[in-house]
Amino acid sequence: MAPRTPIPLHGPDVLTISEAAQALGISEVTLRRWEAAGKVPCHRHPVTGWRLFKRGDVLRLRKLIEDGRGA
Repeated sequence: MAPRTPIPLHGPDVLTISEAAQALGISEVTLRRWEAAGKVPCHRHPVTGWRLFKRGDVLRLRKLIEDGRGA
């Protein structure tokens, strides 16, 4: 597995799990399962451990879902 590049801890290009789930039209539980299955990359906040998602990764996944190629 390729190393993950660090992402900023906040900002317009970083989504929390609730924001990412809402953008994808799925529940947070489903997004956690997809992350565990490797379907969407997730980064962890170094202090809180919160899941953080890059906006671009979420938008790419949403495009796959919209195109019928699913997650």
